[in-house]
Amino acid sequence: MLELFFSFLITVVPDYLYRRNKQGKRLGHEITLFNVWYELRWGITSCAVLAITLISVIFYFHPTAINVTSLFRTVTILSDRPGRVAEVYVQNNQDVRAGDPIFRLDTSRQEAAAETARRQIYEIEAAMVLAESELAAAEGNIQAAQGLLRQARDDLTRREGMRRANPNSVSEQEVESLRALVESRQGGVDAARAQRDVVQARKDTLLPAQRASALAALLQAENEIDKATVFAGTDGNVQQFKLKPGDIVNPILRPAGILVPYSSGIGRFQAAFGQISAQVIEVGMVTEVTCASKPLTVIPMVVTEVQGAIAGGQLRPTDQLIDIADRQRPGTIMAVLEPIFEGHADAIPAGSICAGVAYTSRAAEREAGEITGFGAFITAVVDGMGIANALVIRGQALLLPIRALVFS
Repeated sequence: MLELFFSFLITVVPDYLYRRNKQGKRLGHEITLFNVWYELRWGITSCAVLAITLISVIFYFHPTAINVTSLFRTVTILSDRPGRVAEVYVQNNQDVRAGDPIFRLDTSRQEAAAETARRQIYEIEAAMVLAESELAAAEGNIQAAQGLLRQARDDLTRREGMRRANPNSVSEQEVESLRALVESRQGGVDAARAQRDVVQARKDTLLPAQRASALAALLQAENEIDKATVFAGTDGNVQQFKLKPGDIVNPILRPAGILVPYSSGIGRFQAAFGQISAQVIEVGMVTEVTCASKPLTVIPMVVTEVQGAIAGGQLRPTDQLIDIADRQRPGTIMAVLEPIFEGHADAIPAGSICAGVAYTSRAAEREAGEITGFGAFITAVVDGMGIANALVIRGQALLLPIRALVFS
């Protein structure tokens, strides 16, 4: 409207003044409603061309964004496993700090498993003590078997010596019986040693392995007990939390609630500009926004980030070929805005919907001498045209309460 009014003043008005003063044509007499389009054709045509040109230049170099939002993240309150709630420590809309307990699941089964693992450890430790006694007994059996073996060998040696001295004094059958006895006693020694090795292996290998398995089972059960209590991972406010003792929670099907971090979404806005502004939007541009959650206020901001990719072009592989014609939304250029003055946007709640405008400025290039002559004049004119959008956004800030409260 401002562009059209300005164009009207420098095109239609001079054309009419020329017709009135030079040609003597008066409005309502020679110039009527039926022939005004012909009489003032030059002015009307110039007005239309100039207005379209001004609107195009202003909205290209000073783009507007009707979708400006302070996005914030949420943390889903989940447990590591499904279970029945045993105790709830917080209420809905309550502030929590990182590490504060939120709720606890029933752990009777895990506690029983932990107690079973402890009993197994006690039993294995008692078996290790018993294995020490069995090992000592096995050593004694070896010594006894070795004593019997030495006695049998001595008898065999003595009888063989007597037979060599006097063949008739000792019979061959008696010597063979002693030899068989020596072999039997040797087998007893081997059996005693094997029994000792079995006891030693059970003491050194089997029982420690069983104890390690019982300790692992105890650690697993205690870990499950510890994980049964869900803690807050960050400072925030608990929302949509209606959990009561006895309820069933499931990390896939039924979360417990949502935790909204304090710092998320405060003082940081995301603006969606049209793709035609891709060559204009850049980091450092000054912007202004006005939000419904804080009416009658225009907040100066600056562009701190510009997303290099347009979300409308993202592709996820599927079992069907993608037809580009099926994509209805072309996507926008996303820019991140932050307040120029610290704390100016802290009163705006996270998630607020705002409108904004960005201003192109080539003042630094002109001062540095990078743009001179006619180019400097044109860029100064273009930069000055931003006042039109500045007036528009202030008009929106003034009319927003009326539109929201009266005409909604």
